[in-house]
Amino acid sequence: MNFDRAVFAAANYDLGATLASGQAFRWRQDDGGWTGVAGGRWVRLRAGPGQIAAETATSGGDWQWLRHYLQLDVNLAGVLAAFPPEDEALQEAVRACAGLRLLRQEPWECLASFICSSTKQISQIEQIVSLLCRRFGEPLAVPAGEEPAHSFPGFAKLAEVSESDLRGCKLGFRAPYLRGTAQRLAAGEADLGRLGRLPLEEARAELLKMPGVGVQIADCVLLFACGLRRLFRWTCGFRRRCGGIISRGVAFRRHRCGGLSAGILGRTRATRSSICFIICG
Repeated sequence: MNFDRAVFAAANYDLGATLASGQAFRWRQDDGGWTGVAGGRWVRLRAGPGQIAAETATSGGDWQWLRHYLQLDVNLAGVLAAFPPEDEALQEAVRACAGLRLLRQEPWECLASFICSSTKQISQIEQIVSLLCRRFGEPLAVPAGEEPAHSFPGFAKLAEVSESDLRGCKLGFRAPYLRGTAQRLAAGEADLGRLGRLPLEEARAELLKMPGVGVQIADCVLLFACGLRRLFRWTCGFRRRCGGIISRGVAFRRHRCGGLSAGILGRTRATRSSICFIICG
């Protein structure tokens, strides 16, 4: 099988920290790179000085799908340069999370993954998502010798899956929430594709109508999949990691930064809890 390959300029981009940060749950590190699924394709990514190399087992086309997923066109240096230089606590937080980026995921996969995330650590969420894909997703082309890969099952597919079968994927009490949300979407009661065009409060309200979706899950979806960056998400993991850095209250200050917004994302290595620090413009 032939690979399709591309190399992208990627300054100030910590690929490993970004893919393992708890935004997405389908990436694993192997042989010096990261293997996962994006844009409906098996993908292997490798980071180099100022660049990211990608290869797929099928045509990458114009590769815009991957540029969009990795948000390679975001001028992060320009965003960070707009932050108030006199705010040392904020600048220290930026330095501590250098190279961590926000991804732009497919909305349904992102929503379903975070419904599965309640009270779970990242490794457990990864296991649940992997089981859902293997049991209900479609096989994807992979190179010889690689582990099988599958698409994330669409909401129409999961709407037809029994609750007991979902519980078989280790969802536990989350199974009826995922099934109920899939059924509402399959019935046309909501359109995830339009959320990014709505005002923040209206978009959040739409998501809060879904079974098992609270404010934290809704905000994660709006940030990681819909591009609504005027958000601040605080988790216990963030408190443990950055409590000292933000002791002067920077977590609750919003800076006007030339109309720009940025996200700084990290994780605690000991607990693999996801943390998210969003600076709102």
